[in-house]
Order: sequence, then structure tokens, then C-alpha cells
Amino acid sequence: QVQLVESGGGLVQPGGSLRLSCAASGFTFSSYATSWYRQAPGMERELVASIDSVGADTNYADSVKGRFTISRDNAKNTVYLQMRTLKPEDTGVYYCKAVRSWNAYWGQGTQVTVSS
Repeated sequence: QVQLVESGGGLVQPGGSLRLSCAASGFTFSSYATSWYRQAPGMERELVASIDSVGADTNYADSVKGRFTISRDNAKNTVYLQMRTLKPEDTGVYYCKAVRSWNAYWGQGTQVTVSS
């Protein structure tokens, strides 16, 4: 059964850091590009960062560029999002997504709250 399971979310103060993990199973993870999205209440889901299937190329939303780093370890079937210098506007549910051609899988999400 295909699964993407996010972990590592929680409550953090502004300026703090968190590392999110997304563990994949049930498909050939190394053949899929992966991305992190986030969604705040009342807002649309937005793309935060993406990485190709081998971890060679990355892309970031302007709002997180220089603060967030996406990476992956195909041997562990896991994609990561290292978040630094967190801001209240980074608050939301973070989802990982794996894509290959027309096929796409989503995780259930993990909550990140940035607040004093």
C-alpha cells in the first residue's frame, strides 16, 4: 500500500528551526520527484520546495528561499525539509508529495505552528 507519512512538526518560537521528514513506502520512491506544500486555514495549498528524483536540483518559493532546505535520502525512502529562521507566516499544515509523470501521491500532513 502506498504511503507518505510526515513527521517532525510542532510548536516553535519565531526564529527557531524544525526539520520535517516524509517517509515513503509502497512505491519506487527513487523514481519520483518530491515536493513540500503547506496550507494555512482559509488559504490555498502552496508549493514550498521541490527536489528531483536523485536530489540534484531543488526549487523554493520566494518566501522561504535562503531559510528552508529540501533534501532526500533515497536509501531511506525519505524526503526532508529543514526549516530555519521560522516566521509566524510559516504556520500551517505541511504536506509531502511524490510525482512521476501523471502519478502523484500525497501524505496526510504535519502541523507546524510558529508562535511566541
